[in-house]
Amino acid sequence: MLVLFETAAGYAIFKVLNEKKLQEVDSLWKEFETPEKANKIVKLKHFEKFQDTTEALAASTALVEGKLSKNLKKILKKIVAKDAHEQLAVADAKLGGVIKDKLNLSCIHSPMVTELMRGIRSQIEGLITGLPSREMAAMCLGLAHSLSRYKLKFSPDKVDTMIVQAISLLDDLDKELNNYIMRCREWYGWHFPELGKIITDNLTYCKCVRKVGDRRNFASSDVSDILSEEIEEDVKAAAEISMGTEVSEEDINNIIHLCDQVIEISEYRTQLYDYLKNRMMAIAPNLTVMVGELVGARLIAHAGSLLNLAKHPASTVQILGAEKALFRALKTKRDTPKFGLIYHASLVGQTTAKNKGKISRMLAAKTALTIRYDALGDDTSAEMGAENRLKVETRLRHLEERGIRRISGTGKALARADKYQNKR
Repeated sequence: MLVLFETAAGYAIFKVLNEKKLQEVDSLWKEFETPEKANKIVKLKHFEKFQDTTEALAASTALVEGKLSKNLKKILKKIVAKDAHEQLAVADAKLGGVIKDKLNLSCIHSPMVTELMRGIRSQIEGLITGLPSREMAAMCLGLAHSLSRYKLKFSPDKVDTMIVQAISLLDDLDKELNNYIMRCREWYGWHFPELGKIITDNLTYCKCVRKVGDRRNFASSDVSDILSEEIEEDVKAAAEISMGTEVSEEDINNIIHLCDQVIEISEYRTQLYDYLKNRMMAIAPNLTVMVGELVGARLIAHAGSLLNLAKHPASTVQILGAEKALFRALKTKRDTPKFGLIYHASLVGQTTAKNKGKISRMLAAKTALTIRYDALGDDTSAEMGAENRLKVETRLRHLEERGIRRISGTGKALARADKYQNKR
């Protein structure tokens, strides 16, 4: 029996010297406890060293995919063909099938072969002569790095990671902004509490505080570039009769510094949102047209990648994000949720509460189609998404109109109309 053993340094072909020992699978490891014992079981017949890392990478990728590389084919023709009557032990059954088909060699893969490979691997340095352990370790490390880079480079999911990271960061920025703005309003509210009621927009509030600082400066400051004329007059009037406490200049400086942080984060959030919108339109244009870039990005992030999302059926897409509610409903034997993340899509949002379930089901069905089209299709246009969105909108209008007719008309007239439409 011959054994094909792959290493990071090259291909090794061993000749089994004592096949009787291989029958005892459970105690086979004892025969490989030392290099001396191992040399009594197997003997190196041929070792084909790789010329460089590129060749090693090509051989490794071929083995991972269960393919027969040109170099391995040449070695097997040259070495194994001479002993064609003998069986060839291989670690991968798929590779064994390919070798059998292409070279008409009898290949074997069994628990005994797996145990034999494990024994050879444990004593590889003693079995392959002329290959220092340091060189072997360097080759293993080099091949590991090259293989990782290759997988990253050709990973079909790698583009989705940008969307997943961007939407996660966007959510984190929203949380941070809310905390900072709440702290800013509360902090400055001790000094000028009336300002919070007059200016409701958070970013405008921070810009106003940063520009003016102390409330006594409002009378002499011009904030017309930030506020409208009416609101500016209200702010100046409130500043003169404010009930707030006096604060030191150091306190004001810290509040202004916090306002700077809020404005910077807000600007970066706007920039990140534009980036996410462009990435979504480039990677999943039809999904973006159907549910919007934020909901689409959250669906991709929840599934892990666009390809994983494409594998989900429409019923799963519909309740994606509501897993906790689903399992609670199943446990308590109550109604299961009708929507998850898809609830935030504009089409579901503009529907009446009664029709939300129907529209979310139809939207999920059409969304599942667009996801598969984006993930597996070659076309990069958003025409399919636009067509499906139009169908959902038409269905939505039909449901809303039917609801209005039911309120204004009689039940009998509606039944007759439905009967007539079905016949036609």
